[in-house]
Parts: sequence; structure tokens; C-alpha cells
Amino acid sequence: MNQMSKSKMQNVSFRSIEDFFEFLPEDEYNLVQFLRCIVFDCIPHAKEKLSFNVPYYTIHRNICFIWPASVLWGKKKTYDGVRFGFAKGYLMDDESQYLDKGDRKQIYWRDFKSIQEIDVDLIKSYIFQAVLIDEQLAENRKSKVETKSKSELTK
Repeated sequence: MNQMSKSKMQNVSFRSIEDFFEFLPEDEYNLVQFLRCIVFDCIPHAKEKLSFNVPYYTIHRNICFIWPASVLWGKKKTYDGVRFGFAKGYLMDDESQYLDKGDRKQIYWRDFKSIQEIDVDLIKSYIFQAVLIDEQLAENRKSKVETKSKSELTK
């Protein structure tokens, strides 16, 4: 495994997604791969990048992430399995409260310990919703920039 120096908050530091995969125990690896397939099925043009040593999926900004329990944040493991999360979960419609938010303000997630626990259609609906939010936020930013540029031209 090709790791750089570890941060104070994390037990690992990966140089590539391949290093990340090599680190994972088999059960987490299988869950991560299954969830990745769902993400790329929904958003084939998403960019996959390591952030906080786990894969994040972006179009304009971070949309979702896959965080295995073996990649710690802090000094101890706080859950089992693999966490699938949404960067802008607080903007999502989650009336059924399928997603957890803990004490977080923006990020919502669901933890999975087995592939059988994953409701693929429901997860896909959340991913599509998150993509729409990402598109709307990008459009809002673009409109603000265009409005600002026009107002500067009229000065």
C-alpha cells in the first residue's frame, strides 16, 4: 500500500483510489464496489476523487460519498460497514427519514453492513435528487456571477 503521511484525524492517507481499494477489508470492498456501481449507473459523467481519503462523486460540487468504517475520522471507529452520504443532504426531501443526520447540519447518510440492506431504487432516487440540487446550485451561482458582471459593466 502506497500511503503518504497520516493526518491527525485519520488513520490513513491514500495516493490513489487503487490504494484505497487495497486497504479495505473484503466485506467493505464489496459494499463500496456495489455502491460505486449504483452511483455510476445514475451519474456516469460524475468525477470520482478522494477527499478525506474516501471517494466523493462530483459534477459541479460534491454530491455524494462512500465512507467505509475502516477509514477512521478521529481516533476510533464509530460505526460498522460502509456509509453512503450526501454532501447537501439538508436540501433533500427525506420525509421518510431514511437518511441519518446525527448532529450534522448539512450531510445526511445511510450506513450499510451488507449489500442485501441496500434499497437500490431508493438510493437511486436520492442520487437523482442530489444531482438536481447540484445542478440548481450551479445554475444559481452562474446567475449570480452573470448578474454581478452585468452590474459592473453598467457602472
